[in-house]
Amino acid sequence: MDEKTALERLKQLRAEMNFHNYQYHVLDAPTISDYEFDQHVKELRQIEAQFPHLVTQDSPSQRSGGQPVAKFNKIRHPSPILSLANAFSREEILAWFARNAKLDDRMNSTAYVVEPKIDGLTVVLHYQDGLFVQGATRGDGEVGEDITANLRTVKAIPLRIPVLDTSIHPPSRLVVRGEAYIGVRDFIRLNQRLEEAGEKTYLNPRNTAAGSLRQLDPSLSADRPLTMLVYNIVASDGPVPDTQWETLMYLKSLGFPVTGNASLHKDLVSAMQACEEAIQKRDQLPYEADGMVIKINDLALANDLGVVGKDPRGAVAYKFPSREVTTLLKDIGVNVGRTGVLTPLAILEPVELGGVVVKQATLHNFDFIAEKDIRIGDRVLVKRAGEVIPYIIGPVVTARKGTEAVYYPPSVCPACQQAVEHIPGEVAWYCVNAACPAQLIRNIEHFVSRPVMDIDGLGIKIVEQLVESNLVRDVADLYTLKRDNLLTLDGFAGKKSDNLLEAIQTSRQQPLAHLINALGIRGVGEVMAVDLTQHYRDLDELSRATESELQQIEGVGPNIAYAIVDWFRRPSNRSLLAKLRQVDLWPVASESDIPGNGPLSGLTFVVTGTLPGLSREGVKEYIQQAGGKVTDSISRNTSYLVLGVDPGSKLEKARESGVPVIDEAGLRRLVEG
Repeated sequence: MDEKTALERLKQLRAEMNFHNYQYHVLDAPTISDYEFDQHVKELRQIEAQFPHLVTQDSPSQRSGGQPVAKFNKIRHPSPILSLANAFSREEILAWFARNAKLDDRMNSTAYVVEPKIDGLTVVLHYQDGLFVQGATRGDGEVGEDITANLRTVKAIPLRIPVLDTSIHPPSRLVVRGEAYIGVRDFIRLNQRLEEAGEKTYLNPRNTAAGSLRQLDPSLSADRPLTMLVYNIVASDGPVPDTQWETLMYLKSLGFPVTGNASLHKDLVSAMQACEEAIQKRDQLPYEADGMVIKINDLALANDLGVVGKDPRGAVAYKFPSREVTTLLKDIGVNVGRTGVLTPLAILEPVELGGVVVKQATLHNFDFIAEKDIRIGDRVLVKRAGEVIPYIIGPVVTARKGTEAVYYPPSVCPACQQAVEHIPGEVAWYCVNAACPAQLIRNIEHFVSRPVMDIDGLGIKIVEQLVESNLVRDVADLYTLKRDNLLTLDGFAGKKSDNLLEAIQTSRQQPLAHLINALGIRGVGEVMAVDLTQHYRDLDELSRATESELQQIEGVGPNIAYAIVDWFRRPSNRSLLAKLRQVDLWPVASESDIPGNGPLSGLTFVVTGTLPGLSREGVKEYIQQAGGKVTDSISRNTSYLVLGVDPGSKLEKARESGVPVIDEAGLRRLVEG
C-alpha cells in the first residue's frame, strides 16, 4: 500500500470507527458486531504502524492516553464556568422567579428546560475545526486544570465531532460544558471487580469519577468506566442556538452525548411539577443526581439577567431531599462473606433516612475505618443513595466527648474463631478456613461446579439441604454420603439419589489440577492449578512447598505464594486434607495431565463470550491439549483473545492493548492448520 492509498483508507476507517464508537458508547445502539469493529481496529493499527507519521489526534488508536505528567497545567476558561443557586421547595423556586421578574418582565412569558443535576465532575471541552484539542476541569470557575490526556480516554467524548446531521456545520471553534460521571451499575461492577481482586474499593461514584480524571497517569483514567453528558455551549466563533432546548438538540445532532431526561415546559408551574415527579423517580436514573436544574429557555434573557455572586440568575437547582443524617455508632460488627472476605458493619442508633429506619450501614473496609478515624461511640454521618445499602461517610469529630473507642480489625474469624489472614499492602482481610460455617455453602458450591470437580446434579439448593441437615460439614463429607442419607431430604427419591451418588463417584476421576482449584486457595484458579501440577505430583508435595520455591513458577508472586503456604499450614485445612485422603480422593499428576508441546505451545489465550461449537470448559481444554495456556485477563503476554457470542469487557481491553482477536474458526485453524 502506498502512502496516498494509506491516507485515504485511514480517513475512511477513522470516520467509521468514530461513528461506531458514538453508536456504542453514547447511544448504546451498535450497528456492527464487535468482531467487525475489531477488524477495523486491527487494520487501523497495521496501517498506522506502517505509516506512523499519518497518526492523527482524532485516531481511535489514541484513546488510551499519553504519558504520565508531573502536574496539571492551568487553563483559563473563555467565559466563567459558574455554579448554581440551590432551592429546596416550591416556595424557594417561586422566590427565585419573583426576584428575576422584578429585573425583567420577559420572565412572565418565558419557557423553561428541566435537566438532571448529575453528581459528577464538571469539565470543559475545546474543539478546533471539529477536533478535540483541550479539556479542563471547572476549577474555581475562572481557571481549571488541563486534563486533556485523561479526557481522551472517555469513549463517550468524540475526538472529532461526528456531525450526525450533515445539514449542520459546527463553528470552527466550539467550547462545550458537560458532566463526567460513572454510572450506578458501572460503579457497582467496578467495586465488585476490585473486591474480588482484593483491592481497595470506592465509596461513591462522584468522588471516583473526579479522582479518575485527575490522575497524572492517563492509563489509570482509561481503566475506569467514565462517561459524560454535554449540556451547554461555553463559546463559539459561529452561530449557535439561542434557546437551551435547541442547544441540547443541536449538541445531540453534532454527535455529543446529551441527556435523555431533559424536558421543555411552557411555564414554571409545569417545570416545578417535573422536578417533583423526578424526586419519586430518582432511583431510576442511570447515574447519581442530587436534584433537577430549572433553566430559562431563552438564553438571551438568561444572559441579560446576569449573575449574583457566582450564581447565574438564569438557572436554579431544585435539590432532592437529603439522604444524609447523623446518628450514634453503637458498635462495629463483622460479616464473613461467601468468599471469606471480612467486612465491617456499623451498628447504629436507629434513625430515619429517606423514608426508611436505618439500624445498620456499610463501613466499606477496615482501611476506611482507620483512614477516617471512625471510633465506636462516634456520631457519624450516614448516607443512603437509591436502593443501595446505607453507608458511613465519616465521623463528626466536633461531637466527640472523649469516651469514643478506637477500633482494631479482628484477629480471628467471628464465625469459626480461626486466625484471619491479612497480607500487607492489600485491603481485604480473609478467613481461609475451608470448613468455616459462614463460607461452607459457597466452598462446596465451588468444589462441585463444572470447571472444578464437575459433580452433575449437585446444585446450590441441594448443597444448602446437605449443609442444613448436617450431612455435610466439609467437602470431604460428600464422599461419605449414603443412599439412605439422601432419601431423608425433601425432593429425593431412589433414582435421584442414585444419580447423585454416581456423579460424586465419577468426580474421583478428576485430575489433580481440578482438586487444587477446588480447594479454594485464594489466588489459585484453573490456570494456576494446572501450572502447580507441573511442579508438584500430589497435595503432599504441594503442602511442603516454600514461598521461595513457589515464586519460581511463572505467574506466582509473593502474595499468591504466601496464600498457598498459609492455606496448607492451617490446622483446620490440614484436617480436611486428611479426610480427603481417607475417602480416597487423592489424585496424582501424571504426564498426561500436564499440557505438552503442540501447535499452540508458547501461546497464551483469553476466552470471552460463548463459542457455538465448544463449551467454556471445552475450549480451555482444547487449547491446553494443543499446548496453549489459558488465562483470565488480558495482559502484555496475551497472544490471542478468542471471541464468542455476547463477549464481556475483555474485548474492549484487547482492542486497547492491540491483542489480536480470533473466533472459534480462527482458533481451529491455529490448531489444525
